[in-house]
Amino acid sequence: MRLPRVPGPRSLAAQLFTMQAVLIAVVVAGCALFTYLSDRSQAEDAAGRQAMAVARSVADAPSVREAIRTAAKPTTLLQPYALQVQRDTDVDFVTIMNPEGIRWTHPDKEQIGQRFLGHRERALRGESFTEVFSGTLGPSVRAVTPIRADSSDGEIIGLVSAGIRVEEISARVQDQVTALFGVAVGALALGAVGTYVINARLRRHTHGMNAAELSRMHDYHQAALHAVREGLLMLDGQYKVALMNDGGRELLGVSGEGKGGGKEGGSVVGRSVAELGLPAPLTGALLSAEPRVDEVYLTADRVLVVNTSPVSSGERRGTVVTLRDVTELQSLMGELDSERGFTQALRSQAHEAANRLHTVVSLIELDRAEEAVDFATAELELAQALTDQVVAAVSEPVLAALLLGKTAQANERGVELVVSEESSLDDGLLPDTLPARDLVTILGNLIDNAVDAAQGSVGASRVTVTALTEDSLLVLRVSDTGAGVDPAHAEAVFQRGFTTKPAGPGGRGLGLALVRQAVARHEGTLTVSAAACGGAEFEARLPLPKPAAYAVTAPGADAPTVASANAPTEPALPGGDV
Repeated sequence: MRLPRVPGPRSLAAQLFTMQAVLIAVVVAGCALFTYLSDRSQAEDAAGRQAMAVARSVADAPSVREAIRTAAKPTTLLQPYALQVQRDTDVDFVTIMNPEGIRWTHPDKEQIGQRFLGHRERALRGESFTEVFSGTLGPSVRAVTPIRADSSDGEIIGLVSAGIRVEEISARVQDQVTALFGVAVGALALGAVGTYVINARLRRHTHGMNAAELSRMHDYHQAALHAVREGLLMLDGQYKVALMNDGGRELLGVSGEGKGGGKEGGSVVGRSVAELGLPAPLTGALLSAEPRVDEVYLTADRVLVVNTSPVSSGERRGTVVTLRDVTELQSLMGELDSERGFTQALRSQAHEAANRLHTVVSLIELDRAEEAVDFATAELELAQALTDQVVAAVSEPVLAALLLGKTAQANERGVELVVSEESSLDDGLLPDTLPARDLVTILGNLIDNAVDAAQGSVGASRVTVTALTEDSLLVLRVSDTGAGVDPAHAEAVFQRGFTTKPAGPGGRGLGLALVRQAVARHEGTLTVSAAACGGAEFEARLPLPKPAAYAVTAPGADAPTVASANAPTEPALPGGDV
């Protein structure tokens, strides 16, 4: 038969309360038992000393010796004396007897004349001793001492025994133990109240969950931290790292094993955000007390969307930070922006092509076929010539396609895009370590910013692009005829969010920051200076492997190659703005 299961306390607080109550009860009971045994032993020792003192006082009394020597019936004189001493000294009996053990006195008159129950041998040898013995009054602690005739060495003429019943001793100890238990019950009650108050507060903090539920929640918490790809960072009130999951360590570029072998970013736990080596704008955002919503920041090789939310309950307790990697998304958005711009250029080209086609048709209808053929052939030759000139200067297919596409967009906005005569970049020259997407990010954003700067400038609106290799370096240089860059802003212009243009639908101030990120990722340099034409000149230098370095040869063209809107258009690749 199975015993019914006793329901246990459900919440962790209830379990702690029960455990502490039982612990206090066990400690109090143990202390009470120890005190009882200790007090009983001490009480028996005290009773023995008291009985011995009474017995010796009676044995040394001259009246007792005189009564034993002279009285025909010593009981007549000794019984009242013994009862008086018994009452005055708070002992249970005082028995005076002859050396043979026949009682002369006893609290029970019927026991007078009877033989003493107890040991007398040591007393007959002149020793005084105590013992626990069961006599006519029950178990007692008694002292036995000899009565000598004249002095300590005289003849033994009698014996004296004084004692205290064990029952009386137990009663005395019981009073002490009762008082102790009273104090113990008070301490237990006080401890129970204190424990209840503490556990009530604990219940509020644990939301009434028991240990199993807390353990299960911890397991879910750990699994969720490692499962999500987004970064999670928790800061305490001093802006020190309290927790960082795997995604956060990867996105921020920090590493280390957790405490005790965990993987929650233990090597950075307890360190200030300012000590993590993050870019200054991102560090500033994490140290800010204000919440941040979907703000974009750049690290060495990633574009992150940051959200921060303060944790407070009356006072600031910390900050929860979420991180999302939008590097790929940002690149795709750049490509989408370029595609939109190129679509507008295609519409314009289609409109121009329709006009040219109507012109050819009209010439044919006017019976001027030869002029129609000459007009169409001239348009085709011009477009092919411009394409050939761009490809001859930069035969790298990705960059050539980018330049042709940007040429169409620039022409649509009234800006002339020029590939300088010193440009020389052969197909296959760039290594695999320098992906085409990074080249498009760098050159595309530089051209877009240059076109924005040159558009509407006084005089000719022109953007000049130079692409060449020089001393094992890939040099990408873009200059414009715009207003230029204030030297005081030469460094700030590459920071995310810096812009001199009106805000657009997608935000501003990210293009040059992305360029700088891509250049830094390949250990290159990015500089800005004043251009010879009066505007700004941006130059990116990227190191190339030694085998890929070639001598620079400039084409022998007498004039810079100019690409116009008549050139064939290709889908533009990602660009940006500042």
